[in-house]
Amino acid sequence: MSDPVPTPTTAERVARSNFNNWISAVGGVVAAGGLFSFAFLVWMDFTQGDKNPYLGIFTYIVAPGFLIAGLVAVFVGAIMQRRWAIKHAATKPDKWRLDFSNARQRRRLTLFGLGALTFLILSAFGSYQTYLYSESTQFCGQVCHAAMNPEFVAYKRGAHARVDCVECHVGSGAQWFIKAKINGTHQLIAYTLDNYKRPIATPIKNLRPAQDTCEKCHWPQKFNGNVDVSNQHFLSDKKNTEFDVRMLMRVNLGQPGSPIGGIHWHVNPDNRVEYLAIDDKRQDIPWMRVTDLKTGTAKVFRIESFKGEPPADQIRVMDCMDCHNRPAHVFPTANEAVERAMAAGALPTSVPFIKREAVKAMTQPDMTTDAVANQKIADYLRAKYKDAPELATIVSEVQTLYSTTIFPERKADWRVYPNNIGHKDWLGCFRCHDDKHKTELGQPVRSSDCNSCHTIIAQGKGPDLETLSAKGLKFNHPGGELDPDLTCSDCHNGGIQK
Repeated sequence: MSDPVPTPTTAERVARSNFNNWISAVGGVVAAGGLFSFAFLVWMDFTQGDKNPYLGIFTYIVAPGFLIAGLVAVFVGAIMQRRWAIKHAATKPDKWRLDFSNARQRRRLTLFGLGALTFLILSAFGSYQTYLYSESTQFCGQVCHAAMNPEFVAYKRGAHARVDCVECHVGSGAQWFIKAKINGTHQLIAYTLDNYKRPIATPIKNLRPAQDTCEKCHWPQKFNGNVDVSNQHFLSDKKNTEFDVRMLMRVNLGQPGSPIGGIHWHVNPDNRVEYLAIDDKRQDIPWMRVTDLKTGTAKVFRIESFKGEPPADQIRVMDCMDCHNRPAHVFPTANEAVERAMAAGALPTSVPFIKREAVKAMTQPDMTTDAVANQKIADYLRAKYKDAPELATIVSEVQTLYSTTIFPERKADWRVYPNNIGHKDWLGCFRCHDDKHKTELGQPVRSSDCNSCHTIIAQGKGPDLETLSAKGLKFNHPGGELDPDLTCSDCHNGGIQK
């Protein structure tokens, strides 16, 4: 038999607070949890090195959201209780009242108190786990930034796969921390409304200077000298002929204390290299200026068709990112992806023309989605190799190569993201070193000869690679001599050569 509910006197009803109800109590617990989480995350935000802008989403949006929702529930409960009391003053004025004199309510309050305590403990634990999770690469690449899936896939196979996203995209310091929070808000809105750009535009205009981030790990005073680089290629002929090139890249002089030379001369602290790019991707450079900071003298180089002076606010000082513009998000070309698979044995080199046909299968028109691409790749290769015993392996591998290097729904692949290291498939070095940029006296930028920045010590295949030339070899271009009026990327485009 239930306990009788006592009828309150008029004095009790007047003295009783409208906030004394279950709805307000639940709201108060939620608000307390939100307030605790907010205070804890703010403390973490300002004591953990100012390096995690993504934590701001939880600190300044999610936690306050719970606090506000709880406070709203508190006042909604009070308003509802007041309206009920006015409407039912003579009968049951207290529909949701907390009554400690009622045995049934005391039991409920005990359970409610235990639940509230558990909720607050879980809020503390959840806040800490939120902090840790918001720092993770998984959060950057897979949760809030699902739009960044192509960049996340490229990041996982890159040289910086063990470097947290925030280390490069934000770095340390309060100024850039705040800028990242503001920029992150814009990204959050664009992602929520699903109106972000496809593909995401690069280069990033507000990216922090490379000296503030890259040089935290890449010590400028550490000299490497020449770097041995080997490139394994396959020709697009019937036999998929292998052609390898081994070279020494002249990165710098390799002697601490000596003037910086080699490729890294471009960021020599004694010189300043500036340039004007007239396209968004910084590939078309008609004007540049090199200043000797010790003497104050400067040389201006320009192509013949560029007249006048560039706008001062459009001149960029060259830094690491102008060559290393894809340090963590390299999109390999279809040609490069297929060659890597052949070198690893994933694609059989014994199948005639497999290099050419695999690249053609990956670069067919109207590949609008992954599903459409997979079907078109399968149909194309089955038509070419219907009797080949390796057909199933070939189809599966080419589909995998496509899905990890080309992202049709995001319109992201090597064709929209040029890589300025080298000069094979994009202009790269030849944006400036093309013998077309000259001073008023006709002095060209340093020659674009093959041996300017590297020394070829072996090339070819098999026995040709066993003998190294210390003096360097002339590049033996497969298929005939090079046309001196063409650059590499005039013929090589990442797909089938023009």
